[in-house]
Amino acid sequence: MAEPVLYSFRRCPYAMRARMALSVSGAEYEHREVVLRDKPPQMLEVSPKGTVPVLVTEDGAVLEESLDIMRWALGQSDPEGWLDRSDADLLAANDGPFKHHLDRYKYSTRYDDVDPEEHGSEALKHLRVLDERLAASPYLCGETRGFADIAIFPFVRQFANADREWFDAQDLPHLRKWLEALVNSELFTGVMTKHDQWKAAS
Repeated sequence: MAEPVLYSFRRCPYAMRARMALSVSGAEYEHREVVLRDKPPQMLEVSPKGTVPVLVTEDGAVLEESLDIMRWALGQSDPEGWLDRSDADLLAANDGPFKHHLDRYKYSTRYDDVDPEEHGSEALKHLRVLDERLAASPYLCGETRGFADIAIFPFVRQFANADREWFDAQDLPHLRKWLEALVNSELFTGVMTKHDQWKAAS
């Protein structure tokens, strides 16, 4: 294979953080945009679980977890020192309890017998922890963005956008400033470029 291949979906927060790490690392790769209701057989062949992102490296290794893709990319090149600014506990809280409540807040109709307001309130507890952390420094692990920020940010953005008026009314001044800085960064806007659905050449 000439270069790594990334199967991605533009709006997926897991894919967003993978693409941001690949972008900042300067890694060359082939982007294959996936439509989730029409997944390419080439992706399912290498990763039967059928979720994005999936990275197939030059040597044929298959990375099916977004954090692993981030670490792989930054292992090639980490110009901003992101790997030095991570926090395992924050990542676990984001990918575990916060994601659980986020899904049931934003997509309550997909679940049986859930109260979206209750899950929104539980998710807010995590956001207050982040806001307190950001009161001490502009980013979660210091003065500049790092691994923890990029890994967590797409999920906070998704939560905020579910009901922006309600989110903006919450007392989260430091988190809002952090979110705005990342949303408007060249890095994020660059990885949100639209791609047509990838199909193998026939």
